[in-house]
Amino acid sequence: MRPQPPADPPAPDPPAPDARRAGAAPVCAAPPVASSASSAAPALSAVTRTAPETVPALVIGAGPAGLMAAETLGRAGIPVVLAEAMPTPARKFLMAGKSGLNLTRAEPAPAFFARYRGSVLPPVPGDPGAGDPRGAAMGPAEVIDWAQGLGIALFEGSTGRVFPVGMKASPLLRAWLARLAGLGVDLRSRWRWLGWDEGAEGAGAWRFATPAGERLLRPGVVVLALGGASWPRLGSDAAWCAALTGRGVPIVPFRAANVGLRVVWSAQMARHFGQPVKGVMLRAGGLASRGEWIVTANGLEGGGIYEVVAAIRDGAAAVVDLAPDLAPGDLARRLARQPARLTAGNRLRRALGDPLRAALLLEWGRPLPEDPEALARLAKGLALRHAGVSGLDRAISAAGGIAGAGLGPDLRLAALPGVFAAGEMLDWEAPTGGYLLTGCLSQGRVAGRAAAAWLATRQGGAAPQG
Repeated sequence: MRPQPPADPPAPDPPAPDARRAGAAPVCAAPPVASSASSAAPALSAVTRTAPETVPALVIGAGPAGLMAAETLGRAGIPVVLAEAMPTPARKFLMAGKSGLNLTRAEPAPAFFARYRGSVLPPVPGDPGAGDPRGAAMGPAEVIDWAQGLGIALFEGSTGRVFPVGMKASPLLRAWLARLAGLGVDLRSRWRWLGWDEGAEGAGAWRFATPAGERLLRPGVVVLALGGASWPRLGSDAAWCAALTGRGVPIVPFRAANVGLRVVWSAQMARHFGQPVKGVMLRAGGLASRGEWIVTANGLEGGGIYEVVAAIRDGAAAVVDLAPDLAPGDLARRLARQPARLTAGNRLRRALGDPLRAALLLEWGRPLPEDPEALARLAKGLALRHAGVSGLDRAISAAGGIAGAGLGPDLRLAALPGVFAAGEMLDWEAPTGGYLLTGCLSQGRVAGRAAAAWLATRQGGAAPQG
């Protein structure tokens, strides 16, 4: 890996709002939206249906978790059909890499895996008791080795974040798809999973809407990697929820994760829209962040917010320290030294060293105390006043999904023998900064290796059905 550059690139922009808005929602998803995948699905008729096709292994979903599951099965010598509803694979992966593909974060395993929350925590490499019974899990070191094995040169940013030297996702994806093709993986685009066939001829077969009409598959083993409920226009629309809940799979309702905060600003803040907040400490619950965030017309966005927003979403108060590198007494002396002839804004700007931090203190701290010591305490414990987190339509990722109670340690669905699941359709969350992608890759490999082992024990037994 190359030496560290001076700083990391900015966090990716949140997705643009789509047709979903707040309101009543099914138990496992946000209100439905006609995504590009579902709207492009052909009309089905009995004429277009064919007899079920028998395949050794089926992976549904060609995002990072699905691609890794397909690679793992392919490496085991198992022919794989990889079904993807969208016209091309890994669309969310490519979008996330627009501002720099953050593959993982180079930090010790205890600190790294402490950032995950939920009932299905990504497995810790080499720890059978932490979800890695077959030694398939991936952490930062394993992700780095894997990417370099694809011929991708990497560098480590100033905060430990790891990126391709070229910053883009597309070269890595091209190399990855070439590897899968070499392993014989059969990628079938515009294949949208519909559930299971209930007819006599294809009973239990897996149904797909395809450009050629409805098709049925009888797989020997299945890995589901259908994504969560964020960015539905890129394929993660949680349309799979109804089919799985109908088969007894427990689902934790989806909630926004890695999402901004809504703030109703005063008119005086308009001049600061689009500016980054730097050099502060943000705390909520047991989480803390010194990352940057952006003031927008609608509120707050950025990596610094995303690191703590899960606690805020769950009800914790958010507190900002506008001078984390100064003791309260030192800040009080700075405030006391400011000339009385200056306006309050200018005194705060000079003491805090930044006009935006001064503006936030004026916005959220009024009425300001006159005593310098009291004002210093306020600046170092400023309550962040917000109107709640933004919705799933603005979220980079989602919390919720298939509950841990419905899964075995190898990510097998207890309600569906021979069916495994991985990635963002499982109930876990993590901040941006390489944690999301590492978790998806790791779960994809764990599920793929477990699926290969399960298939090896079947030796012609019954295929997985709904």
